[in-house]
Amino acid sequence: MTPGASFLISGVSGWLSGARAAENANGPSDAIARQNMLQLIQLRWIAVAGQVVTILAVNFGLRFKLPLFEMMLVLAALVALNLFSLLRLKRAEPLGPYDLFAALTLDALALTVQLYFSGGATNPFTTLYLLHVILGAVLLEAWATWAIVALISFCFVGLIAFNRPIITTGLSDQAFFELFVMGMLIGVVLDALLLVTFVGKINTNLRRHDARLAELRQQAAEETHIVRMGLLASGAAHELGTPLATLDVILGDWRRLPFFAANPELAQELEDMRGEVSRCKAIVSGVLQSAGEARSGEVRASTLRAFMDEVVAEWRASRAEHNLIYDTDLLDATPIVAESTLKQVIHNVLDNALEASAATTRLMAVIRNGWIRIEVEDDGAGFTNATLEALGTPYNSTKERDGGGLGLFLVVNVLRKLGGRVSAANRPEGGARVVLDLPLSSLEIGGHRVD
Repeated sequence: MTPGASFLISGVSGWLSGARAAENANGPSDAIARQNMLQLIQLRWIAVAGQVVTILAVNFGLRFKLPLFEMMLVLAALVALNLFSLLRLKRAEPLGPYDLFAALTLDALALTVQLYFSGGATNPFTTLYLLHVILGAVLLEAWATWAIVALISFCFVGLIAFNRPIITTGLSDQAFFELFVMGMLIGVVLDALLLVTFVGKINTNLRRHDARLAELRQQAAEETHIVRMGLLASGAAHELGTPLATLDVILGDWRRLPFFAANPELAQELEDMRGEVSRCKAIVSGVLQSAGEARSGEVRASTLRAFMDEVVAEWRASRAEHNLIYDTDLLDATPIVAESTLKQVIHNVLDNALEASAATTRLMAVIRNGWIRIEVEDDGAGFTNATLEALGTPYNSTKERDGGGLGLFLVVNVLRKLGGRVSAANRPEGGARVVLDLPLSSLEIGGHRVD
C-alpha cells in the first residue's frame, strides 16, 4: 500500500473543485468557483493528514521501506499548493479554465512522484491515473483532455523504466501477490467512489450554474419588458397631454356658466372633476419628465425620515378618505438621496393595499443592521397561493382586469436594481403584508444605483 491513494483523494477533490471554477468562471458564477476552490483547500488539508497516516502505516506497519524524507517533501509541496490557493482566492481576478488544467497537471505529477518512490508501475494504485483521464474528459476542453492523456501516458511509461523498488522483508511471493491484489481492489473501489462522489458534485454545480443563467435570462427579459412598458407609457403620456389640456379648458369655461353657479352641488362636482384632471396632468408631466434627461436634476439630498414623511404625505393628499397608519422610529440624522423611483415603488404598494383593504392600511419604516425595512399591511382578503408563488412576475394579480399585476412586477424589479428584495405573505389575523428590504448604502449620497 502507498500514500498515492491518499494523495489522489486530495487530487481528485482539487481537480473537481478547480473544474467547477473553470466551468463557472464568467460573471456571477465566479462565486461558485471560489466556493469550489475553498472545498479543494479543505480536502487537501484532509488529504495531507491522510497521507501522513498512510506513509507511516505502510513503512512501519507493513514494513515496506519507503523514502520517508522525499515523500514528506511531496506533502510539503501540497501544503504550499494550498497556501498558494488561499492567496489566489484573495485576488480579484476570476478563476479561469487554465486553473483547472493546472490543478489536474500538478496532481498528476505529484501522483507520479509518489508512485516513483513506492514501486513505480508495479504499484497497484496506478489505477488512480484513470481518474485524471475521466475527470479531464468531463471537465476540460478537448485539447486539455488530450494533453492530460498524453501527460499520464508519458508518466506511466516513465515509471516502468524509472522507479524505486519496494523493499520488504519476511514476505513470501504469495503474500506479496495477495497484497498487490488487495491494493488493486482498493484502487478500483477508490476510483468508483471518487468518481460517483465528485462527478455528482460537478453535476450539482452545473445545474446550479444553469439555474443562475436561467435566472439572469429571466431578469433580462423582465427588464426588456419594463423598457417596452416605459416606452409605451411615455408615448401614452405624450398623447394624453393634448386631450387633458382640452378638458381643463372646457371645465374652466363651464365653471363660469350661470347654470353651474346656480347649482352648488354640480359646481362642487365640477371642481372635483377639474381637480382629477389636474392630477392626471401632473402624473403625465411626471412620466414625461422621468423619461427625459431632466431626471438627473431630480436627484436631491434629503434624510430618510424626511423622505418617508414626504412619501406618506403625498400619498395621503390624494387619498384623504382612506385611513393610513404610519409608524416609524427613523431619525432625521440619516442622509440619503431622495430617489423618486423608490417613492413611486412605495406608492404602488400602498395603492395595491388601498384597493385590497376594507378600511385601514398600515405602513412601518425602520432601519435594522444597515438595511431599510418598509412594511405595508392591509386588512383585505390577502393573496392567493398562486399569486404568492409567482410574486414579481408580470400580470400576476388577484384583480380580475386586463393588465393587472404590473405594480408588484415593477416594485420587485426596482428593488432588485437597488440591491434589495421584496417578500409578501398573508397575515394570520387576515389581510396581506408586503415587505421591502433594501440596503441603506444604495441610497447614500453619491452611491445610489438605480439607472
